[in-house]
Amino acid sequence: MHKNTKEITKIVLRAAAKARKETSAEPEPKLTQSVNWPIECVVGPGLEGAIACESKIGYVNGSKGWLVYRGYDVFDLCANSTYEEVSYLLLHGQLPDASQLKEYKRALVQCRNVPGTLRLLLNFPVENMHPMAALRLGINLMRQEFTYEDQLDHKPDSTSSINTDEDAIAMETVPQGENHAVYEFSEKKFKSKSDLTGNELESAASLNSCYRLISGTASIAAAINRIRQKHFPIEANLKLSHAANLIYMMTGKIPTPEEERIMDIALILHADHGMNASTFAAMVVASTLSDIYFSVGSGIAALSGPLHGGANEQVIHMLREIGDVENVKSWLKKSLENKKKIAGFGHRVYKAYDPRARILSPLAEYLAKGNKEMLPLFKTAQCLEKEVVSTIGKKKNIFPNVDYYSGLVYHSLGMPSEMFTPIFTVSRVSGWTARVMEYLQKNRIFRPRAMYVGPFNKQYVSLEKRK
Repeated sequence: MHKNTKEITKIVLRAAAKARKETSAEPEPKLTQSVNWPIECVVGPGLEGAIACESKIGYVNGSKGWLVYRGYDVFDLCANSTYEEVSYLLLHGQLPDASQLKEYKRALVQCRNVPGTLRLLLNFPVENMHPMAALRLGINLMRQEFTYEDQLDHKPDSTSSINTDEDAIAMETVPQGENHAVYEFSEKKFKSKSDLTGNELESAASLNSCYRLISGTASIAAAINRIRQKHFPIEANLKLSHAANLIYMMTGKIPTPEEERIMDIALILHADHGMNASTFAAMVVASTLSDIYFSVGSGIAALSGPLHGGANEQVIHMLREIGDVENVKSWLKKSLENKKKIAGFGHRVYKAYDPRARILSPLAEYLAKGNKEMLPLFKTAQCLEKEVVSTIGKKKNIFPNVDYYSGLVYHSLGMPSEMFTPIFTVSRVSGWTARVMEYLQKNRIFRPRAMYVGPFNKQYVSLEKRK
């Protein structure tokens, strides 16, 4: 890492030390052991509390404020690693050695340019579309550019899947399955007749497709930002890292080592987060033996909802509405009286301080120093956090979440607020692809039931007699 980024590493280590001082060291025994199916668990609305699968990829302990990737504390990864290493870890289950990392980086560089996708994307009114809608469109176009899935002479082969879990199988029966069943996307050798370049198109089932998505999503998101600003997309700089290229392709400026390092950390922090809505959406689609591009597209669709992504954008608007540190107490009092939600506070899982916010808060402060626009916003955010935690936070265990400071970080790096959620996607695609590929090794199509609370024995009334 660059010598100028030593202070950033110290910031992460200080946040880690504070977190470890405030939390105990043991995991949750009931949620960190192998499952002997079927199991009984307490399930709330929206499948809250339901256990859907086993995973070795990530672990979130909300009561203690833990976030773990493949056994590694996220604080350690942020202090020492890079997004390339972390995305490799999520997909492959281990940190790469020097030769593996070199080869992986080379693969990401090769996948970074998506000329056919961008050419098609430019034919759409991207500047008038929501960035997440444009990003999802771009993923579908990338699927068309690089895979044979949409070719007329390619048909999905359902016979290659074993123990297909169709609706014809009664859901009341206990799941059986083969003892050593392995499920995967259908992958066949195929050469497109319409591919004039002579290059073979790919299956959408391979690790290479995951690499394309990790790299290509960043390129598409950056291109969308450029198009919205009435500029042409910028080609990737082959000498830059994944994080540095994201900033460069979005802003047109090569970032400083400090800016690159902070973006790297932000990408690491958003890479995976348990069975959240977008991850679950991606896995549900994959469980039908659809493909990785459609699965990621489903994740993007879920993340575009205001209850999942976009809170960091709301935080920026909220801080600007407050205006100044002096207005914080009166604004908060009025908001609480009107039962207005305070953007960036509270979390469905965390009942302790979000570990991602612990890191992003001092990084936001680091970037805000000397920035006439961002420093007042950061000071307002810091003051509001103090007021919220001291009033309702202690009673209800409400603390800042990842979105509270991430928007300030992105904005300081030159990113417009409407691109915050696409940047989230650029990171999370590594977690989506990793969890999809893991789940498919022992796939069972998702098929929960609904509790019917409607009437019975209603008699059909002909149209002319209805009122």
